[in-house]
Amino acid sequence: MKHKSTAHKFMKKALQQARHGVFTTGANPRVGCVLVKDNHVIAVAHHQYLGEPHAEALALKQAGNAARDSTAYVTLEPCSHVGKNPPCADALIAAGVKKVVVCNDDPNPLVAGGGYQKLTDAGIEVVRHVLDQQGADLNRGFLHRMQTGLPWVRCKSAQSLDGRTAMASGESYWITGNKARADVQYWRGRSGAIITGVETVLHDDCRLDFRVDQLAKKYRKYAESVVVKQPLRVVVDSQLRTPLDAKILARPDTALVVTATGDDNKVQPYIKQGIKVKTMRAADGRVDLKQLIRYLGMQQINEVMLESGATLAGSFMNSNLVDELLLYTAPVLMGSTGRPLFELNIEEMASRHHIQILSHKPFGKDWRIRGLIQK
Repeated sequence: MKHKSTAHKFMKKALQQARHGVFTTGANPRVGCVLVKDNHVIAVAHHQYLGEPHAEALALKQAGNAARDSTAYVTLEPCSHVGKNPPCADALIAAGVKKVVVCNDDPNPLVAGGGYQKLTDAGIEVVRHVLDQQGADLNRGFLHRMQTGLPWVRCKSAQSLDGRTAMASGESYWITGNKARADVQYWRGRSGAIITGVETVLHDDCRLDFRVDQLAKKYRKYAESVVVKQPLRVVVDSQLRTPLDAKILARPDTALVVTATGDDNKVQPYIKQGIKVKTMRAADGRVDLKQLIRYLGMQQINEVMLESGATLAGSFMNSNLVDELLLYTAPVLMGSTGRPLFELNIEEMASRHHIQILSHKPFGKDWRIRGLIQK
């Protein structure tokens, strides 16, 4: 029991380190490493940017010769291949580490057990799956993309107690309060892309950017003194009705308009403004959402946030593309003419969607439910 509590204690520290990369690691996983010797922490580190040293290498550099005979607590299986960095498994072996405790296995085909094999072949004891649920929650997108080729799709919505997201006119400005909106910034910041629909752009002229200054205090430390990259803003616009002066297109390098039209006369004005346009046409003449998600996975995007109206959100649900719900509920009633959370054509109870609730938390006067879509 004492051995287990000790492992949990130091793995929690490693996970705390990993969280420092939540806004910066991009396509890479968020990884933390803690080196422990004689029950004392001798080095802590985390991976911060794509292409820069991994957590294990940074911790070993800190510890120097003291790393010999230490125990390394790492939140992901040490890599065993040569990529932008040399193999971390090799570095741990060369440093003389005697034991490696790991949170999550790495499903990356380039690793996938290879790190463990190298370590055990070198006589290093390996302990796996310590606090693996916490680690998986931090790296859901990376782990999912390595296993499926697709990003993790998180659908965020704000609703009233009677399940309405906007008035019949489309008015939906700030259903929830400041604390709930600050929480949304955290989820935007950890996303590689944010998807919305043209109707939302036309009604709200939204930016959907990551606003560091609006982060809740507990998350600000992860964004201080680092270079935070804005997520890619994706507008699903089958007929290219997005205004060229829309706020969401103000930064062309982080904007993508996905359309179903092949009309070059419609496309060229966006191209001239430096805005990337991709045509993805489905059989019904609308944007092929499955192709869009596959494309984002090919761009090495781990997590996607869907922030849209009921029509597009319903289309994603109907296409079985939503993995997780972030549902903020405000203590207000908006009436029966208001717009629903999703437009879903469900005729029978047997066809209803089942949700596994992960958490239910208050944010000021509002509540947030996190849930996994059961597939």
